Order: sequence, then C-alpha cells, then structure tokens
Amino acid sequence: MSDASNLARSLRERFSGTTEERLGKALSDLLENPLLTGAIGRAFDAREKAVQAKEVAMGALNIPSAADIERLTRRLRSVSHRLEGIEEGVDRLEGAISPPGARRSEIDQRLSAIEAQLETLGGKLDRAVKPPRAKPAKPRKT
Repeated sequence: MSDASNLARSLRERFSGTTEERLGKALSDLLENPLLTGAIGRAFDAREKAVQAKEVAMGALNIPSAADIERLTRRLRSVSHRLEGIEEGVDRLEGAISPPGARRSEIDQRLSAIEAQLETLGGKLDRAVKPPRAKPAKPRKT
C-alpha cells in the first residue's frame, strides 16, 4: 500500500509542478508578446482619451466633474479653517482689551451720561428759544 501511496504522491507532484510551470510559462509568453502589450497599451490610451472627452463634454454643458467638486470641497474646508482661526484671534483680542462684563457696563454708563447731558442741553435750548413774557402794559394816567 505504501507503493501505491508513493506512486499517487509522485504523480500529484509531477502534474501540479508541471501545471504551475506551464501556467507560469504561458503567462510569461503572453506578457512578452508585443501584440498583446500593444493592445493593452492602446486600451489604456483609449480609456484616458474617453475620460478627457467626458470632462470636456461636461465642461461644455457647465456640469462640474468629480475632480472639480473635490477641489471646491478642499478650498471650502481651507477657508473654513482660516475663518475659525480669525474668529479665535478676534475672541482673544476682545478678551485682552477688556473683561466681558466690564465692557458692557462701561458702555451703559457712558450712554447714561450722554443722555443726561442731552436733557440738560435740551432744557437750556428751550429756555433760550422761548421769548420772554411780555409784561402787561400798565394803563397810563392822563
């Protein structure tokens, strides 16, 4: 039985080794064949030309391509990051200039002072514009 087993194993090794070698040789021959490599090259060139023609047609119809949308998305993301940086800078400057609550109360105090001055000036203007009351004339004795 060991002879039959050895015989089967040797046959398997010969067929499998031969099959792998034959397959490898066939693929190698195909890749070295100038006709096949030329056909593959022409197929890739045709694909590239088709992609370019599609982009030109989409551009003529004013339809953005996937590359255009991706480029726009990257630019938008960049602008968003820059804007966030600017907002953070403005917040830091605002915090450095004055504490948040103090700034508002200062403005309220200044507005109240301005309103009081305007009322005072309005009163003075009213008095200056109004003509003085004429004293009633006393009857003359004749």
